[in-house]
Amino acid sequence: MLKLPMFFFAIALLTGCQTGEEALITNSTPNTVTGSAASAIAGDLASRFAEQIGSPATTTIKLDKGETEYAIALEKAFKGWGYTVTSESKTTKNERPLEVAYSIDAFDGEILARLTTPSIALARTYTQTADSATPASPLSVMRHN
Repeated sequence: MLKLPMFFFAIALLTGCQTGEEALITNSTPNTVTGSAASAIAGDLASRFAEQIGSPATTTIKLDKGETEYAIALEKAFKGWGYTVTSESKTTKNERPLEVAYSIDAFDGEILARLTTPSIALARTYTQTADSATPASPLSVMRHN
């Protein structure tokens, strides 16, 4: 007999968790960051990456070739810091390059940019201005064991 009131009580609690008519709208077109904003973000993240990883003389970075302006700017920024950038899994020196994955997403007027390696992940949000992008948050550094 006690089970029936408990059932209705549970149903009453769960109905309060339902989503109304104003559901989230998903956008299937990716947001891209272009021009000087892409260069500014890539330059900032590459410099923070260099602070965390260490010497560019001993580190080769494996970066997937991208066709976006951000991917091109990121490769250029790494090279500007002295890193050797490749898209191959092995280099001529028979060493394994450090794999770096990147992502950039725009949301609510801000841009979230991330760099991830097997040992560390860096993330920061930026505000896009008319001719560049400025950091909108502190740098987030997560070390993997």
